[in-house]
Amino acid sequence: MRSSAVVSGALAVLLLVLVAVGWHPLLSLDRTVADALHRSAVAEPGFTRLNRVLTDWVWDPWTMRALITVAVVALWWRRERWLALWLVGASLLAAAVQQGMKAVVGRRRPVWPDPVDSAQYAAFPSGHALTAALSCGLLLWVLALHWRETWRGWSVLAVAAVVSVLGVGWTRVYLGVHWPSDVVAGWLLGWCGAAVAIITYRTYGRGADRRDASGGDRRKMGETH
Repeated sequence: MRSSAVVSGALAVLLLVLVAVGWHPLLSLDRTVADALHRSAVAEPGFTRLNRVLTDWVWDPWTMRALITVAVVALWWRRERWLALWLVGASLLAAAVQQGMKAVVGRRRPVWPDPVDSAQYAAFPSGHALTAALSCGLLLWVLALHWRETWRGWSVLAVAAVVSVLGVGWTRVYLGVHWPSDVVAGWLLGWCGAAVAIITYRTYGRGADRRDASGGDRRKMGETH
């Protein structure tokens, strides 16, 4: 877990530097892929509408944040309050990092004479990709902590999470509102954020949750006696 956090963070920083200095091979690849997908989006309006529904509703960052909120409420009710706070903190920190990087890099989004969608703010990194990678990673981790060994549906959710993370990145490039490197950076940053949250919770938060849970059990025993 530590190595994946370091590698994903380092690769995200490398992409940031390459985009910031305008490294031609990366920018040329971005343009080639974006041009090809935009031509397809213009030629296939039905498929384009499906991608817009997926990106605006199914995999929208606010949908992901709503799922995190449900998990936070459930964990709070289960007296795993440090874990709940860890999810909130990771989500807020990721949003702050995303907006800060957008402001620092200031990369322009693709501009088309015949756009099929629009988006605001700077392009790098993709907020959709970052939020999906972070949220799905954290949600799968929480589910694995409690139900991976006993719930057969966990593997189905794992596949759905992977499809969501990859799918939302696809929609952002296909709809012409992001360059491919924006999406890749979002994935890397999202996974790095999830990994750091998991590592720090295991180090600092898990013991506190166990103490809180055992304290609650002792109080309940005292009330019954």
